[in-house]
Amino acid sequence: MKKVVLSTLNAKYIHTNLAIRCLKAYIEPEFEAELAEYTIKDPILNIAADLFSKKPDIIGFSCYIWNIEETIKVIQVLRKILPDAKIILGGPEVTYDVPYWLDRLKGDVDFIVLGEGEETFKQLLEEIHGEKDWSRVHGIAYLDNNEKPVIKPQQNKIDLRDVPSPFRFEEDLPQLSKRVTYIETSRGCPFRCQFCLSSIEVGVRYFDREKVKDDIRFLMKNGAKTIKFVDRTFNISRSYAMEMFQFLIDEHLPGTVFQFEITADIMRPEVIEFLNREAPSGLFRFEIGVQSTNDETNDLVMRKQNYKKLTRTVTMVKDGGKIDQHLDLIAGLPEEDYLSFRKTFNDVFEMRPEELQLGFLKMLRGTGLRIRANDHQYTYMDHSPYEILGNNVLSFDDIVRIKQVEDVLEKYWNDHRMDRTVEHLVTNCFESPFDFFQQFGSYWEERGWSRIGHQLEDLFKRLHEFLSSQDRHEMHIIEGLMKLDYLSNQRYKPRKPWWEHEMTKEERSGIYQDLLQSPHIAGNDFTKLNLSEKEIYKHTLLETIVSKEGRNEYVLAYFEPSNGQSTLFFFEKEYISN
Repeated sequence: MKKVVLSTLNAKYIHTNLAIRCLKAYIEPEFEAELAEYTIKDPILNIAADLFSKKPDIIGFSCYIWNIEETIKVIQVLRKILPDAKIILGGPEVTYDVPYWLDRLKGDVDFIVLGEGEETFKQLLEEIHGEKDWSRVHGIAYLDNNEKPVIKPQQNKIDLRDVPSPFRFEEDLPQLSKRVTYIETSRGCPFRCQFCLSSIEVGVRYFDREKVKDDIRFLMKNGAKTIKFVDRTFNISRSYAMEMFQFLIDEHLPGTVFQFEITADIMRPEVIEFLNREAPSGLFRFEIGVQSTNDETNDLVMRKQNYKKLTRTVTMVKDGGKIDQHLDLIAGLPEEDYLSFRKTFNDVFEMRPEELQLGFLKMLRGTGLRIRANDHQYTYMDHSPYEILGNNVLSFDDIVRIKQVEDVLEKYWNDHRMDRTVEHLVTNCFESPFDFFQQFGSYWEERGWSRIGHQLEDLFKRLHEFLSSQDRHEMHIIEGLMKLDYLSNQRYKPRKPWWEHEMTKEERSGIYQDLLQSPHIAGNDFTKLNLSEKEIYKHTLLETIVSKEGRNEYVLAYFEPSNGQSTLFFFEKEYISN
């Protein structure tokens, strides 16, 4: 029996590849396969050396836009050190523009598996071990003896209700608690968005519900903490989604988080009301693709979206306070110029999602938008990730400016280091949220900060420098909010805060003595702590701020030594408790 290794290069160590596990489960017990996962950051020679050590006869690689170029480098080394091994590629990146891949990888790759790979890969292994009649295998591409491309389309899709579980491998169990587990309950998408590969496969097929539930029970029992559903639209069937939500609510284990891709404008209010009422806080996380709020743009990419209903869903979920939401935007869609994207950004930021992901259009092989790229004069990168460089309404200069927004958005909104400060800035100090992130992002780039690392204190100092450069009259209020954000995000008493202390040691000591004598000055909750003199000096930090109302106040931050949490107490300079 020939040695089979199934491999991939993940974007990060915490990720796991579902595809190679589905293949391994499907070909067993007739064939055995060893899994070998790496990351795109691993040295190419290290990957090749590790694969070489496994002495494989057949190596299969799962290929995506984020790993194809690194995978090709690995393959080119393997071909020299394992000249007799069969090298097989599969995955969405090599399923389309197949003649291009056969020509580019001539001599390095033996076969490409097209689309859904389980049945095809098993048939191919049978022929490799048998009569080597490639004409019997549907869903593969290769070069014949005359180096002419042979492309054999798939015939029938497999019945997902009968496929074996990809989650029962002993070697995976020790890592479940440390990595993201991906699970699918359906394949296909009902929508036809022309920038997305999912639009190519017609219809939605489901796995067996009870098998899926058993898999989830097994994963939780064995320590899985983050389980991400890769279904393109988890809630396309309301009854199915409700059944799964109820199951997860009833049987989840503490500390487990489930993530879903949700189409928000088709979600009924009663479903959200159910989740707001029944779901434990933090159990679910929703990823919602908004992409654009420009109706013309959505029409051009065949994206049906009722933004009013989407807003209703996001708002109801946020008001429920149980579920974090990650909303996606795509810059560079047809007829969305810089000002239109600014409006899209502001429209979506108005809902204050916990995370707002700003992405850039990628011209994926096989998508309608790439096929008709000339209609909008797109220019884009020749190799993955095929990111756009411009079109008829969006220049490369515009794209660079939007990328500056992306950089500071990630650090200052999505990481929630300065929620009070950012909320004040986008509401009271700048014309719109986009304008704050844009101006700050441009300043950030001009200062060269995008090319260096940042400690938490650095992020506060850099925002303070940017705002100070604008000669803002309300800086004393902004500084107060920044101090509160900084103290709220500390687990332990900071040795050296980012600002210069305004009080002398004598002034601080005098206030501490007053607090020890009259703790009610800082309120009843502070009084209940019953801190000793040693504890108040060791575990608290006292600072002055100016409140949003313009009052001079003291803030006392207490850092709980047992749980690493901070609590803020406020009192006015006249020692009048709030």
